[in-house]
Amino acid sequence: MKRYIVKRVLHAIVITWLVATTLFFGVRLLPGGPVRTMLGKQATEAKIRALREELGMNKPLHEQYIDWFVGLLQFDFGTSIRTGQAVTESIMLALPKTLSIGALAVLIGLVIAIPTGVISATRRHELPDYVATFIAFFGLSAPSFFIAILLMVIFAVRFEILPVFGYTPLSEGFVPWFQSILLPAISVALPYTAVVMRMMRSSLLEVMGTQYMRTAKMKGLSRQTRFYKHALQNALIPVVTVAGIQLAVVIGGSVTVEIVFGIKGIGRLIVSSILNRDYPVTQGVILVIASGFILINLLIDIMYTAIDPRIRYGDENA
Repeated sequence: MKRYIVKRVLHAIVITWLVATTLFFGVRLLPGGPVRTMLGKQATEAKIRALREELGMNKPLHEQYIDWFVGLLQFDFGTSIRTGQAVTESIMLALPKTLSIGALAVLIGLVIAIPTGVISATRRHELPDYVATFIAFFGLSAPSFFIAILLMVIFAVRFEILPVFGYTPLSEGFVPWFQSILLPAISVALPYTAVVMRMMRSSLLEVMGTQYMRTAKMKGLSRQTRFYKHALQNALIPVVTVAGIQLAVVIGGSVTVEIVFGIKGIGRLIVSSILNRDYPVTQGVILVIASGFILINLLIDIMYTAIDPRIRYGDENA
């Protein structure tokens, strides 16, 4: 098991470096540039050269990369070209808002999706299955921003139960914080729930129809033993994979939902930095998001060894 984890950690480190390098050179392929954007179209060449020198953008590209990467190893993402604020500080101000929404969305999604998928599979073609199918269909069809607007109209405008705009920090109290992120989290959670629930249902149905499940029944194993020890454990492997991959849906949904609810999170930060050609902020934010995905995939790989020991043994025998 240790060998398996070490190999996955080394893979994660290499992938993170590749992402960081690709990101550094990739953002510089964007048309235009921060200097021209900041000074405007009427700026003289002298002013452009002076500002490029001030920002260190007159250096050769490989020197800029080395300086940036050395700072990155020290967790220094640089300074915003437009605001002069440290990129790390900007990220730390925006990240808790997005993490709060995303974490609650994933929690809501998993708490609803796994049991509902199990019920839908074990009571196939019955009323609970039809209800779950309808919910999944709506979640897959409706984009997050539409769900956000719908929830806002119902719970914030019509009944005035929850706040309609902004984010309340956790330091100001749990209840105000929870109320401020509940609607955004539900908006993001519904599409996530639909995908995971459908995968849970189809995976469990597939496992329950296999030969070894019929053999277990013929051997006299109880229904609970067959379900929890054999069916559910094997059905969870593709569900864990999809649940991890679908976190991209949570991040993508958070971008639009933050705009709808006026929350200045990572989504709005990255959009503004790209529009302003603010390279340091763009690089820092995308790298943080990419690192999060890599870390999640690493944790999922490790979870496989707990769900299915054959993955660990197969790796060690390789």
